[in-house]
Amino acid sequence: MSLKKQPLIDKNMVLPFWLLTSCFIVWGLAQDLTAPLVTAFKGIFTMSTFEASLVQFAYFGAYFCLALPTAFLNERFGYKVGVLTGLGLAAIGAFGFYPAAKSLTFGFFLIALFILAAGLSVLETSANPFAIAMGPEGTATRRLNLAQSFNPLGTNLGVLLAAVLVLPKMNPATPEQRATMPHDQLVTIQTGELNAIMNPYLGLAVALVIIWIGLFIKKVPRSHEEVASDSHHMHFGDTVRRLHHNHHWRYGVLAQFFNVGAQVCTWTYIVLYVAEVVPGGTAVKGAYFLQVSLILFFISRFVMTWLMGYVRATKLLAIMASLAVLLCLYAAFFPGLSGAWALVGVSACLSLMFPTIYGVALHGLGVDTKFAAAGLVMAIVGGAIMPPIQGLLSDQWGVAPAFVVAAVCYVGVLVYAIYDLRSKDRFADIPEEEPKISMAGH
Repeated sequence: MSLKKQPLIDKNMVLPFWLLTSCFIVWGLAQDLTAPLVTAFKGIFTMSTFEASLVQFAYFGAYFCLALPTAFLNERFGYKVGVLTGLGLAAIGAFGFYPAAKSLTFGFFLIALFILAAGLSVLETSANPFAIAMGPEGTATRRLNLAQSFNPLGTNLGVLLAAVLVLPKMNPATPEQRATMPHDQLVTIQTGELNAIMNPYLGLAVALVIIWIGLFIKKVPRSHEEVASDSHHMHFGDTVRRLHHNHHWRYGVLAQFFNVGAQVCTWTYIVLYVAEVVPGGTAVKGAYFLQVSLILFFISRFVMTWLMGYVRATKLLAIMASLAVLLCLYAAFFPGLSGAWALVGVSACLSLMFPTIYGVALHGLGVDTKFAAAGLVMAIVGGAIMPPIQGLLSDQWGVAPAFVVAAVCYVGVLVYAIYDLRSKDRFADIPEEEPKISMAGH
């Protein structure tokens, strides 16, 4: 059957699919509401760029820690339980911003962020393969691209909230001025700034609870839950051995590491890039550049999903990764307004990377899918490791030259795309009448 004639979503899964899509919006909001916090905390607590980047280390480090336990949860109870568990844990973390703000302690914010991201890790580990399971395998990556297309709605809202509710309320006092302030005056300023950070997260917590209720009351056909049964017992050791010998999955995990690292570096440091490199730039202007980036990302997601109906996914991935490398190098070596716009353009390249790598790496894994998905989510730890490296280089070299780090990460994505394009055996399990332009890149 031609891919264009295959249903994108099974008829009995249409409503659950759109409920699940709201989760993609939520974790996009949380991620990009968090990105500007690096700039905010750097000013509030008078930190170096490297120290402030621990925000991203806590956030994406939680993804690494919770992904594998979630695979066991999904294996035993099904994807829906995993999604509900993730939503609940994320809500607890978001509510944790209230005591963190009242304590005026950076460490408490890191704890709240870790709990929030832990919940989102559980949610993402469950939601991505759940979306894949909601229709034919031949349209799996296209279906995941569609669900992921709504993720930028959340990312745009997150950046907008930061630009409107958080960054404008940061006191413009310099580190030197803060160091000479009376203690009571400094505490008053910090209290107002941290309360501005707290409020959007409390709103996020309420949204998470509402989505949890909606998914809880909606029944999902058992055939799509993929709950482990008495006739299917998991053999974790066998699964690990099979995945280890699957080069597409193994290299896909590495590619996802570089992809997420590059994405977080690009979106986190574009704010600082505008503030410190662009003439007349400020953190607020940087947030609006990030907002434009995410709007472009949102539009490009739909464009790429449409193009994948005609062009092999990894061919597009190779083209976009190559362009991302060039744009990052331009921003690094030609700092200024044009460099900032080059970084905006990188978001168009990013739009297809995560779901395409995810879909290609999971193709045809059958009973190993849950643990393979966990490995791909664990690879999100790239977002914890690469930003501090770029932050450290920013402190030493400057914000612009440090974008070489992001460029190197995009090279990693490009290598994976080329590997898939050169792998002739990827078509072995596709019937002769199937076109070789599958959304999964096979």
